[in-house]
Amino acid sequence: MTVLALIDLQRIFAEPESGWATPDFQRVIKPTQQLIELIPTVVFTRFVAPSEPTGSWIPYYEQWPFALQPPDSYAYQLVDEFRGAPTLDKTTFGKWGPELAEAVGPGGQLVLSGVTTDCCVLTTALAAVDAGVRVQVVADACAGVDEASHQKTLDIMRLYSPMLEVVTVEEVRTQ
Repeated sequence: MTVLALIDLQRIFAEPESGWATPDFQRVIKPTQQLIELIPTVVFTRFVAPSEPTGSWIPYYEQWPFALQPPDSYAYQLVDEFRGAPTLDKTTFGKWGPELAEAVGPGGQLVLSGVTTDCCVLTTALAAVDAGVRVQVVADACAGVDEASHQKTLDIMRLYSPMLEVVTVEEVRTQ
């Protein structure tokens, strides 16, 4: 089965005043909506803070204390365009795990879009590849912390071909 995983389309990454604002966030909305029309099985993910950080997450949240909010906080909600959709919540950058593995199933494919290309999209893609899943990252439906980081990360992901493909919405449409 082909599963579209929409990575972290949340207010905390969309709103310019957030410490985690993704400058090109709004650019990914329309391509993401197009992907939803093309792929019937969709999973929205959310990055949420743990109730009590442990290990290497302790200094991380010391650096980003504003992010220590409960999962139901305004900041962690999906943006308005996707509000109310069920979500797969993870306290980790990567969203690959038993839930997505079960949705994809043996021999399935994972299509990724969202934010940020250089963090949560990348870690999700590589974990899925390691699990033996064919992965497509939709470049024009992803955004990084800045355009240079987005492009560099796409270039790195291209090195994982043929297990990981960097594609466009149009290429997904014509498959």
